[in-house]
Amino acid sequence: MQAGTFPNTVRKELLTAYPDLQASRGMIFPYAAAPKCNNPTDYRTRSVGKFGLVRNVYNEHTKLLGITGIAVFTLDSVSEIRIVPHDSLIKFKTTKITLLGYSKDSTFIPLLRLGTDQFFPTAIIPEKRQFIYENICVTDSFAFFFATKDSSFFTITGILLENENPGITYHSIGVNGASVNAFLRCEHFEEEILLLSPDMVIFGLGINDASEPDFTPENFKENYLKLVNQFKKTNPNCFFIFITNNDSYKKVGKKYQVNKNALEVWKVMYELADETGGAVFDQFEIMGGLYSMEKWRLAKLAQNDRLHFTKEGYELMGKLLFNAIIRELK
Repeated sequence: MQAGTFPNTVRKELLTAYPDLQASRGMIFPYAAAPKCNNPTDYRTRSVGKFGLVRNVYNEHTKLLGITGIAVFTLDSVSEIRIVPHDSLIKFKTTKITLLGYSKDSTFIPLLRLGTDQFFPTAIIPEKRQFIYENICVTDSFAFFFATKDSSFFTITGILLENENPGITYHSIGVNGASVNAFLRCEHFEEEILLLSPDMVIFGLGINDASEPDFTPENFKENYLKLVNQFKKTNPNCFFIFITNNDSYKKVGKKYQVNKNALEVWKVMYELADETGGAVFDQFEIMGGLYSMEKWRLAKLAQNDRLHFTKEGYELMGKLLFNAIIRELK
C-alpha cells in the first residue's frame, strides 16, 4: 500500500507493544521525489532537481523494476533526494544503507550525505544494482546526491535501511493502482526478495484486480500463486497472510454500483490460505460484507469514492490486524 497508513499502523502497534524487538526500518522508497506521487507518513521525501516516475501498473515500462514495483529517475544533471524521518514515537537507527539503482554510465557513483559529511559506497555490486554504505550511524535525515553527465540518468528503485539489531523489521511496499500481475511484471522482483529475506508476507493485493473488466477468479488465483512461489523460492518456510478485499463500488456513469467481484476474491483468498498453509485476515467480513462500504463512508471511515478507506479507517484495520496476529501467537 503506497500511502503506508495500514502497514505503518501495524508496525507502530508491534514495536510499541514490544519495544525490545525493534530492529531496522527496512525497505523504503522516495515516492514524493516525483510530482503528484504520495508518500508514507512516517518519513518525508525532499528533492532538488527534476525526477521522472515509472510504475509497474503499465504493461510496458521504460525502466527495469524490482521489489518495490516503482522507480524514479533523474532528469537534471545535478539532483538530490533527502529522506526525513517523521515519526515521533519510533526512532530507527541505521548502520547500513543499500541504494538500489543503476545508470548507463557504469562509472557513476551516488554520494551519501549525512549533515556536512559525504560518503562513497563501501561496496558496489553492479549486476545487482546495489550501492552499499556501511559503517555509518543514521538516526535522522540523510540524502543522496547525483551529479550525472551526458544524459546518463540515474534510476532509483529502492532504499534499504538496516542495522545489526535482532527483532522485527516490517517492510512495506506498494504502488497506487497495482494488481497482482503488475508485480509479476517487475523484472528483478524475485531476485530482490533475497534482500528482505521475509519470514512472513502479508498480501494486500486484489482490489485493483477485481476492478479490471476481464477479471476472472481463475486467473486471479493463478497469478497470486506465481507471486507466492517467488517468495517460497527464497524461504520455503515463509508464512503468508492474505487480506481479503474491502467492500467497494465502481462508478458507472453518474452512479455507483457495488463490485460483486469482492465475493470471488474473498473465496480465492481462503483457497490460497488453504493451499499454502497460510491465514486470512477477512477485511470483507469485518466490514459487514457486500454493500457495507456505505456504512463505513457515512461513519467517515471510508472515502467518497467508495473504494478507499480514510486515514481513520486504515488505522482501524491496521490495529485489528495487529490484534489478530498477536491473538494467534498467544
